[in-house]
Amino acid sequence: MVAPNSLGRYKLTAQIARGGMSDVFEAQDRLLDRKVAVKILHERYAETDTFVARFRKEARAVANLSHPNIVSVYDWGEEDGTYFMVMELVRGRSLSDIIQTEGRLLPRRATEIAAEIAKALDAAHHSGVIHRDIKPGNVLLTTDGSVKVTDFGVARARNASEGLTKVGSVIGTATYFSPEQASGDPADERSDIYSLGVVLYEMLVGRPPFRGESAVSVAYQHVTAEVVPPSRLNTDVSLELENVVMRALDKDPDRRYETAADFHHDLLVLLAGRPSPAAPAPVASSGRAGPAEDLPPPPPRADEAYRRLRGQPRQPSQLPFILTAILLAAGVVLGAYLLLNSLSNEPAPSTTVPVVTIAIPDVTGLSEEEARIVLQEAGFLVTTSREASEAPEDSVIRTEPAEGTVAEEESPVNVVVSDGPALLHVPTVVGSTRERAIGQLEGQGFAYTVRTARHDTIGVGLVISQDPEGEARAQVGSAVELVISAGPEPIEMPRVIGLSRDRAEGMLEGLGLEVSTTLARNNEVPPGVVARQEPAPGADVNPGWSVQLVISEGPERFILEELAGQPVADVIVLLGEAGMQVQVIEESSSSHEVGVVIRTDPPGGTELPVGEMVTVYESTGPDLVEIPDLTGATPEEAEATLAALGLLLEVANSRAAVDVPELEGRIARQAPGPGEEFMRGETVLVVLGDYTAPVLDSEGDDPES
Repeated sequence: MVAPNSLGRYKLTAQIARGGMSDVFEAQDRLLDRKVAVKILHERYAETDTFVARFRKEARAVANLSHPNIVSVYDWGEEDGTYFMVMELVRGRSLSDIIQTEGRLLPRRATEIAAEIAKALDAAHHSGVIHRDIKPGNVLLTTDGSVKVTDFGVARARNASEGLTKVGSVIGTATYFSPEQASGDPADERSDIYSLGVVLYEMLVGRPPFRGESAVSVAYQHVTAEVVPPSRLNTDVSLELENVVMRALDKDPDRRYETAADFHHDLLVLLAGRPSPAAPAPVASSGRAGPAEDLPPPPPRADEAYRRLRGQPRQPSQLPFILTAILLAAGVVLGAYLLLNSLSNEPAPSTTVPVVTIAIPDVTGLSEEEARIVLQEAGFLVTTSREASEAPEDSVIRTEPAEGTVAEEESPVNVVVSDGPALLHVPTVVGSTRERAIGQLEGQGFAYTVRTARHDTIGVGLVISQDPEGEARAQVGSAVELVISAGPEPIEMPRVIGLSRDRAEGMLEGLGLEVSTTLARNNEVPPGVVARQEPAPGADVNPGWSVQLVISEGPERFILEELAGQPVADVIVLLGEAGMQVQVIEESSSSHEVGVVIRTDPPGGTELPVGEMVTVYESTGPDLVEIPDLTGATPEEAEATLAALGLLLEVANSRAAVDVPELEGRIARQAPGPGEEFMRGETVLVVLGDYTAPVLDSEGDDPES
């Protein structure tokens, strides 16, 4: 589309970007004398009501948003069939450009950018607008370092009922789809949170969590495949930051952050260096984030946290009764001591209560709960930790300090619980090639088994699924079952040789095959008809495979050059090598030597299909005959005689005087003369005799005699 020079009050000065639906230009607002950005809908979409409605919807949706992290929309309109939107002009680069040219970002910078995007989403969501296409290309970083979200082209109102985005449609960019978008299910604010999680992951790792050969395969992974934790690809990513990323990327929307404000809050916690945000598990929503200082309270004590997670009621402590008994006994002893001391007038002793010490009981082999009860009733504060061990899982291995150690009452004792035999996280290999998946498993100490299965969307040789799933814990050396795609069910390649190009392409594309064509001359197949195909008819092919068709351009063409004067033998070789048929006819010629071409039929310069017949006339030299003596013959007799010799007769208009009466009206002279050689086909000129009787005198004598 050729953009106009101006749209109303906006003068276009330079093109900034080109997109799938629209182009963006820098422009001068002549009314307010300021630089703006003008987005112009492509001409082919301007003729479609649906796209115009979506364009108008974007303008209305964003025009109602006012936030420093959202690109502002000032105006929109239509002029001569051109639909345009006027926006804030942002000087800077897109986040996608930065990642593509510079690679992954430092974790802190990535966290700062994600926090700004979350603020923008929070503002949009509070205005009832869901973006639905959050990706690096729609995030701009200005020259002063601020972050702005743009392109609400596929956004929709939370309760929109218009027919632009129906349930079951898939709108957005596959790499940043939420699982519900990929499944065609309705998407709410939590879909934007998932997409922002993908963007944060890409900033930390340098690539998105899922990649594939097609948008379908990427979308499928969003629904089924597990995300490789970012710390395994970038060791600079902290566990706390990884927990935030993985919670945002949870496939179950109910387990993600409930609001963008919650997401923003936990990112601020990380930036402030405060206690770690919650791991990616469902927690109560914190509501809209307040100031950065309004952070969550410190985590509960370990024993209290344990009870909350396990739902264990707090056990009645025996400690108050023990302390009461000790204090009473101490009081009695102290009173008696003071009484005796007063009687003996000795100095009073110290009134400090002695420290109570207790030996740590042996809880080895008990369950964690049993050990906790025993130690708490003995008066200790209990914490727990876990480590791999050959001891039964969930049984106590030891205490720290060890059993029998004398410790003060209410001092901490850590209970070390068995995690069972050493387990490793199974690597996520879904979507990888067979070879790469096996290499990952073997490299981390796992065995493997393989089976194949047909799949309509996952390419041949890629991992469809694994058991155990990625990130599950399994013993070293245990086997992981891999299901490898054998591609979709094959179909039989139809025969399209002899069909027209359009019909053949339609048939093959209807089977899901990709068709490419080349043109070639063919002497046997009419133009525009399939002459060859690859794969051959009857072969097994899969949807998506490429089929090569050779389309006939008709017979090969040969331009016959001028061959007169060339040796016939050479001409026969020349025409034969060109695939032409040759017919030779001998013909006498007085102008051509024996054995050379006199002429051809068709003549030189003619374009012929290869294989056509060319007649070559070969010179046999001049054809000479001896001229007979025609004297005394009538013209008719002479003509017959000459015709038999291949000659022609011409009678002169004048006559020759003769003195013999018998030559009157007969041939008296001829040229050429008798006995001369003359070329067949030529003309012999004859002169007829004209006899006049002599005049006699009176005696009857000739006067001249």
